[in-house]
This record gives sequence, C-alpha cells and structure tokens, in this order.
Amino acid sequence: MIKKNILTIIVALVIMYLSLTNGKKFDKLSPFEFFDKVVHACMYFGFMLMILFENRKTLLETKRILLCSLIPVLYGILMEILQSTLTTTRTGSFFDALFDAIGVYICILLWQWIKPFSKAEVK
Repeated sequence: MIKKNILTIIVALVIMYLSLTNGKKFDKLSPFEFFDKVVHACMYFGFMLMILFENRKTLLETKRILLCSLIPVLYGILMEILQSTLTTTRTGSFFDALFDAIGVYICILLWQWIKPFSKAEVK
C-alpha cells in the first residue's frame, strides 16, 4: 500500500513541512492579499490529485472518491491544529482549512468531468 501511494505520501510530507516551517519565510512571497488561500487550495488540490491518480483503478465510484476526500480534508484540519499548538510563528485558521477543502473538491469536480473523456479515448 505504501509503494502504491508513494507520490501521495511525498505530497503529504511536503505539505507538512510547508505547514509547520517558520511562517516568516513566506511573508515576502505573497503578491496579493489572499495569495495564501490560493496556495492552500492548490496544495490540497495536488494532494487529492495524487490520491486519485495513484488509485485510479480502484476509485471508480463517486462514493469511494468522496470517502477518500476525507483524507486530505482531515489532514488539512490536523495541520491547522498542529500550527496552533506546535509552532510559535504560525497560527491555525478556519479559512485555511476551508480553502484546503475547496482545493480537494475542485480536484474531484475536475476529475469527474475529465474522466468520461479519458475513457472515450481509450475505446
């Protein structure tokens, strides 16, 4: 199972590092006011995309995909809690967790939209 999901694990570890590292490193990288929310959505979009990609042969039903979406959504909530409790330069945010979930569900919507086209090409 670990071998099959190695990219997903790597993405999760990168997100953990970025979430728990000193937040002052990222202050200068923000080109506009809500840039961090876009970054949150993109990170968790990528997290969900790796889950879908690495498990594309078993995640054929929407119910299973939605169940698997709990992994990155709950992981995002956990990262926000850990930011509040383990770091001194970061704070947890409800809105960060919300944008994590938004990224996950945008990924699922796009996956569901693209999936029929990819099946049509295979036939």
